[in-house]
Amino acid sequence: MPTVGTTPPPPQLPELSRELAEKDGRGPAPERAARRTVGLAVTGFTLALLLLVALSLSVGAGEVGPGGVLDYLLNRQGARDDSRLALVVGDLRIPRTLTALLVGGALGVAGCLLQAVTRNPLAETGLLGVNAGASLGVVAGIALLGFDSGFAYLGCAFGGAVVASGLVLLIAGRKGGGSPMRLVLAGSALGATFGGLTSVIVVNSAETYDKFRFWVLGSLAGVEGYGELGRLAPVIAAGFLVALLVARPLSALALGDDLARSLGHRPPLIRTVVAVGVTLLTAAAVALAGPISFLGLLAGFLARAIAGTRLPARLLLAGLVGACVLTVSDVAARVVSRPYEAPVSVIVALIGAPVLILIVRSKSLTTMGMTDPATDESTPTKRSRSQRAPAEGRPAKPAPADTFVLRRGPLSFLVARRATLASLLLAALLAVAVVLSAYAGQSDMSVGRTFRAVLGYGDHFDVLLVQKFRLGRIVAGLTAGAALGLAGCLTQTLARNRLATPELLGVNDGATAAVLVSVTFSASGSFGAWWAGPIGALVAVVVVTLVSGGLGQRGYRVLVVGLAMSALASAATQVVLSRRSLNSASSLYVWTSGSLNGRGYSVAVPVLIGLAVLVPLALAVARHLGVLRFDDATAASLGSNAGRTRLICLLLAVALAGLAVGICGPVGFVALASPVIASRLAGPLRVPLVGSMLTGATLVVVADTLGRIAFDGSELPVGVVTTVLGGPFLLWVLLGRSAATRV
Repeated sequence: MPTVGTTPPPPQLPELSRELAEKDGRGPAPERAARRTVGLAVTGFTLALLLLVALSLSVGAGEVGPGGVLDYLLNRQGARDDSRLALVVGDLRIPRTLTALLVGGALGVAGCLLQAVTRNPLAETGLLGVNAGASLGVVAGIALLGFDSGFAYLGCAFGGAVVASGLVLLIAGRKGGGSPMRLVLAGSALGATFGGLTSVIVVNSAETYDKFRFWVLGSLAGVEGYGELGRLAPVIAAGFLVALLVARPLSALALGDDLARSLGHRPPLIRTVVAVGVTLLTAAAVALAGPISFLGLLAGFLARAIAGTRLPARLLLAGLVGACVLTVSDVAARVVSRPYEAPVSVIVALIGAPVLILIVRSKSLTTMGMTDPATDESTPTKRSRSQRAPAEGRPAKPAPADTFVLRRGPLSFLVARRATLASLLLAALLAVAVVLSAYAGQSDMSVGRTFRAVLGYGDHFDVLLVQKFRLGRIVAGLTAGAALGLAGCLTQTLARNRLATPELLGVNDGATAAVLVSVTFSASGSFGAWWAGPIGALVAVVVVTLVSGGLGQRGYRVLVVGLAMSALASAATQVVLSRRSLNSASSLYVWTSGSLNGRGYSVAVPVLIGLAVLVPLALAVARHLGVLRFDDATAASLGSNAGRTRLICLLLAVALAGLAVGICGPVGFVALASPVIASRLAGPLRVPLVGSMLTGATLVVVADTLGRIAFDGSELPVGVVTTVLGGPFLLWVLLGRSAATRV
C-alpha cells in the first residue's frame, strides 16, 4: 500500500523509459551492439594472430617448410632429434615468434595505458622517456664500456629505460600529484635531454654511431634461444598484471579526479602505478627488439576506435593488435629483401601508417574524445573569467589591471602589461646573447670591443672579424630560432595541445628527405641549396593535408596523419643512413640533428625577407587565435571564422618551419619549448606570438654559442645543445614551485 503523499508509478513506465533510452542511444540496445562489435574484433584478431604464428614458424632461413615445422612440433618420427630442425625451429623460429608476440603485446598495452592516463590520443610509448633512456644506455655501453654484443645491449637498454622513466615519475609526482600534463611534459623534456646526450656521444664517436645506427632501427633478427626472452618474460608478465589490476581504477579516473576520489580512488597513486606498468612493458620490449615506438600509438589508437571508452576491452584489443602487427612485420622483414633482413621498424611504419590514416579519416574520430589534455583537467569552478564569459553570453575581456590603452591621435591600442614586459625582457636577453656569441672564441677581444664591433665602431680588424665571420652565422641562427618559435606557437594553438609542433605535420621529415635527395644527386656530395629544406617541408605538408582530407576536428586529423607519415619517413631516413658509407652517414646525421655550421648571410637574408612577410600576417590573425580555445559556435558568435583561422595558422606554421629547416636543419625542441616558456612569462590567457619568436631566437643563438665552445677541436650541432639544455630548463619553468598549480 503506497504511503501518503506518494504516487505509485504507472506499471508501464519502466518499459517506456527503456524504449525511450534505446531510441536515445543510452539503453541496452546500443550497449549490446558495442559489445558484439568488440567480441567480433577480439575473435577476428585472435584468429589472425594464430594464422600469423603459423606463418612465422613456417617462413625464414633454413629452408624448413610447414611440414618440417609440424613434424618438429609433434615430434613425428623423432623429428626433434634432427639437429637441423632443432636449430631452425627450436632455437630460432619459436623463440623469435614468442618474442614478437610478447613485445608486440607489451607495446600495444603500454600505448593504450599511456593514452588513457594522459588523456591524449597522440601519446605513444616513448612519451615517458623510455626509448630515449634505452638509446642512451646502449650508446653509453658502446662508447664508454666497449660493449658489442646483443646481450650487452639488452642490459644497457633495459637499465637506461628504467632510469629514465623513474626520473620522469619523480619529477612529475613532485608537488603536483603526477597530473597527466605534468607526466607528459616531464617525459617529453627528459626524453629530449636524453636524446641530446645520445647525440653528443654519437657525434664525437664515429665507431659508436656505426653500431648505434643499426640497433636503433629495431629488429628481432638477433633472437636465438630462450635466454634473453626468459630473463625479460617475467618483467613483461608483471607489466601485464599491472595493466589488469589498474584497468578499473583508470576507468574511474577518466571521469575526472574529483569524481574518482568520490568513488574511493587515489588519482596520483593510479597514475604512478600506470607509469610503472608502462615502464616495465616498454623497457623490456625495447631491450628485446629495439625502439619501435610507433606500434604503441597505432595499437592504442585502433583499440580506441573499436572499443570506445571501455578500457578493459581496449587493453585486450591493443595487446592483440600489437602482437599481430609486430608478427606480420617480422615475417615481412625476413622475405622482402632476401637474403638480408629489412628493419622491422620500417615494416611496422609501412603497415601502421595506412591503417592509422584510414582510422582518422573515418567517422569514428568524432567519438574518440580527441581533446586537449590540458583542458580536460580544468573544472568549471577553476576557469578564468575570460574563459567563462563567452559561455555566459558576455564578450571575452582581459582583466583591466593587466592592460592599458595607448593612444596616438585617432588611433588607440590595448596593450597587455605583463606580455609587453615579458617581450622587453626577452629582447634584452637576445641582445646579450648576440654580443656574447660574437665575443665567444675571441681570446684577445673584450666584451666592450665586441659590442662596439657589432655596431660597426672601433678597430677596423675587429669590425671585419665580427661582422664578416661571426654575425652572419648569428643572424642565421637568430632568424631560424624566431621562425621556429613562431611556428611552434601557431601549431600548439591550432591543435590546443602543448606537445604539438610542426614536426607532427611532417615538416622536418619532408625537409630531411629533400636533403637526402639533394645529396644523392649532387656531384660534390654537399647538402645543396638552402631552399631544399623548405621545398621538402612544403611537399610533405601538402601530401599530409591531401591525405587527411582537410584540417578535421580541432586540427587533430592533420596532426595524426602527419604523425603517421613522419613515422614512415623517419624509418626510411634511418634505413638510408644505415646503408651509406660511415663518413657520409655521419655528416648527414649531424645535419639531421640541426647545425649552423657554414651558414651565413646567404641563407639568413632570404629567411629575413620571409619573416618580414609572414610575421605581420601572424600578428594580424593573432586576435582570432584566442577564439580557437572555444568551440566553432562560440567563435562564430564572436565574429571569427574558426575554419579559416585554422587554415591560415597551418599555412603560416608550415612556411615558417620550412624556412627554419632550410637554414639549420630540423632543430629539435625549440618549437616545443619556445611557446611554453613565452606563455609562462606572458600569462596563460595570451597567445605569445612575439614572445615565442624572441624565445626561439635566444635559444638558438645561445645553443650555437655553447656548441662552439663546449669542446676544443670539435663542434656540437645546435640541435643537440637545445635538447640537452632545453629539457631541464623547460622542466624548471613548468614544474617548479610557482607552476605547480598551473600544470
